[in-house]
Amino acid sequence: MPSGTEKSPPARKIARLLTIGRDHLCKADAIQVARIEAAVPALATARRLTDRFTDMVRNAREDALDAWLDKAEESLLGAFARGLRRDRAAVAAALREPWSNGQTEGQINRLKTLKRQMYGRANIDLLRAPLVEAS
Repeated sequence: MPSGTEKSPPARKIARLLTIGRDHLCKADAIQVARIEAAVPALATARRLTDRFTDMVRNAREDALDAWLDKAEESLLGAFARGLRRDRAAVAAALREPWSNGQTEGQINRLKTLKRQMYGRANIDLLRAPLVEAS
């Protein structure tokens, strides 16, 4: 098929394909990613920056933050990078410090989800029952 005549995949699928690690893509998806990156070089740059950011967070590399922010602000990730720069102290601390509030956030998310599911349909005893069982 000549270039440009095939239908473009939905934006959500493109985003998913570009954020999944290359080693987790099937052959067809890897080919599609290569086509997308060839057609839109800015997406290829954004993918590389996303991979670098993931590596930086997973390996707690605070020293790479400023260089990453400088590059990312000039790319499609500019708005995200500017937001991180505005709260740079917190981002740097998250990369530097060994602790995380992820467990707490997960519990809060679980409770809010449960509350939304039961909103308006339960009294306090019914709402409390699943929480007591989970403990």
